[in-house]
Amino acid sequence: MTERLFGTDGVRGLANDVITPALALELAQAAAVVLGYEQAAPGKRPVAVIANDSRASADFISAAITAGLTASGVDVLNAGIVPTPAAAYLVAHTDADFGVMISASHNPAADNGIKFLARGGQKLDDAIEDAIERVYRAKEFRYPVGGEVGTARALENGTEAYVEHLISTVPAGKPLAGKKIVLDCANGAAYAASPAAFEALGAEVIALAVEPNGTNINDGVGSTHPEKLQEAVISHGADLGIAHDGDSDRCQAVDENGKLVDGDQIMAILALAAKAQGKLAADTLVATVMSSLGLELYLREHGINLVRTAVGDRYVLESMREHGYNLGGEQSGHVIMSDYATTGDGVLTGLQLAVEVASSGQSLSELASRMQPTPQKLINVKGVDRAAVKTNTALAEAIAAAETTLGESGRVLLRASGTEPLVRVMVEAATQDDADRIAAQLAEVVATELAL
Repeated sequence: MTERLFGTDGVRGLANDVITPALALELAQAAAVVLGYEQAAPGKRPVAVIANDSRASADFISAAITAGLTASGVDVLNAGIVPTPAAAYLVAHTDADFGVMISASHNPAADNGIKFLARGGQKLDDAIEDAIERVYRAKEFRYPVGGEVGTARALENGTEAYVEHLISTVPAGKPLAGKKIVLDCANGAAYAASPAAFEALGAEVIALAVEPNGTNINDGVGSTHPEKLQEAVISHGADLGIAHDGDSDRCQAVDENGKLVDGDQIMAILALAAKAQGKLAADTLVATVMSSLGLELYLREHGINLVRTAVGDRYVLESMREHGYNLGGEQSGHVIMSDYATTGDGVLTGLQLAVEVASSGQSLSELASRMQPTPQKLINVKGVDRAAVKTNTALAEAIAAAETTLGESGRVLLRASGTEPLVRVMVEAATQDDADRIAAQLAEVVATELAL
């Protein structure tokens, strides 16, 4: 059976190994059929926005995608280096039929990926991805000739349009005046947009990792390496720090003491602020099963419901769309504010967080400390039959015993990897010692009972 081409966030892999020019060309040809000619109005030539992060390999991948789209009769607007959420915004802003983002997010510079966006900048559902893959494998491409081939041109002022949009999401004026904020842009796609947006709102900005050279994206910087940001916040006496990943669809925050503020704490702050303003749809936040029990209990105390989904921001977004919720995200810092964006947006999240700090008159540490994450332990058990997680009787009994011991003060979550012979055991408890002990016990049962 052929392995599915699309992963949880597009097609991703080592550039020039997995992500080759040939793959990019033919994927673009397939997308032209499914997202272009099958969706566009009759008689209208489809238009696509393409964009990329700062990886060197984006040059040849972008060229291949442009060739595939124009050869299929699609007009291309190239936005160049902009964040993934900016690409999504520009698809809607230009009324394009679809978009293509070239990025491997927080992965090392050698990797790259191809992600498609539907009309309006929306993420694709599985059925559309499967349709693109079917056309790709069957090679059922379009080959127009003469004046029916597509054209390509630069999309001018894409970053400026995105920054103007970001500014429009907060109160008018200079709401960040008097605030000193450190930004770590990961030498990635937000290197220009993020400082511009914060400065436009009045902040004094200290910008780190804003000199992308094609190979330094995510290299010891950004949301997966926040140490330099923490040091800079303290050394500059800043009010807070914000870190992006390579394509800026996530946000990691640091308070004025240099302490990390994770996605759960960010979502708690934003959810309470939105509820107080009457802007939190159905008084509900959407998060994944990995979000802390502490978040759930904290929200409950403040009259906010927490809806949990499978791991992955795409599942958070699906739930939000289905039920009309407008705030959701992941512990990792993917935060989706659907009143303003169609995907996770690290710059938008950082701005909204900073504005809440400024308007509340409280420090980020004060706001974040109100939601205390429940002590948590995660153990990856390798070399096991992941398919037996839900069917093994001894494991089910061990989980039931653990849940009885924990009561309402904790929870147990076992997740089978989608690609490896691996099971993730996660336990939350009232104390770290309890979480560590019970997780170790369950991991031992998994290793024994599910051994290959």
